[in-house]
Amino acid sequence: MIMVVGATGNVGKPLVRMLAEAGEEVTAVSRRITTAPPGVVVRQGDLASLDFAGVSAAFLMVSGAFVPVDDVLRRAKAAGVRRVVVLSSQGVATGRHPAVLEDSVRRSGLEWTILQPGAFASNALQWAESVRSSRSVVAPFENVALPVVDPEDIGAVAAAALREDGHAGKSYILTGPAPITPRDQVAAIASAVGEPVRFVPQTREEARALMVGFMPPEVVDVTLDVLGSPTPAKQAVSPDVERVLGRPPRSFAEWASRFAGAFK
Repeated sequence: MIMVVGATGNVGKPLVRMLAEAGEEVTAVSRRITTAPPGVVVRQGDLASLDFAGVSAAFLMVSGAFVPVDDVLRRAKAAGVRRVVVLSSQGVATGRHPAVLEDSVRRSGLEWTILQPGAFASNALQWAESVRSSRSVVAPFENVALPVVDPEDIGAVAAAALREDGHAGKSYILTGPAPITPRDQVAAIASAVGEPVRFVPQTREEARALMVGFMPPEVVDVTLDVLGSPTPAKQAVSPDVERVLGRPPRSFAEWASRFAGAFK
């Protein structure tokens, strides 16, 4: 059995679907899960309360909340889990974020694969309400380009690492096929909905003032640093999606076309 923790997220949801379509026995775990594809076992819970009995491979997503990861991995190994795929961040690979999670995984004694995605294409869903209501987007760093990755591709790489041999002990940096600016993302959304969408530039200070209303200030500052002053490594296109899947990663325009309904 393959367990997917974080089964309702941007990565977990398509991952569960892909595994089910491939005929795998799947258990989907999330705090708020109520439905899943036919044949998938649904279990409400989180990492701290997981029962790994009968699980041979697991996809683990660790939220910002404190979780004793070493203990979780020990319990997984004791229960007979052989393989884990862990969702981390490209920020670890580029030195922006601490590597505590990855260090725990590497010393776990399990067959591990670490996924280090860059910025998600799905972050653009934060603009959906303003696109629907006023056909406009307010955002900072209009001309700073990042190779945002489609979560569907992250899910596909995770499915490959869970189901196939040859991925043990590897860390994959996952990006889209080309850097794209916020202004060009908005243009792609406009094309997907078939109507003009106005881009309204925002200063870093204006963005920060809004973000501290729902994020810790230190997290806001790191996020704005990454978005506004990315390192060359963060702007580089990784070959790992194509290496694993045998095809190029999906573009932001493809993602926008698939999610056009959210913006209409």
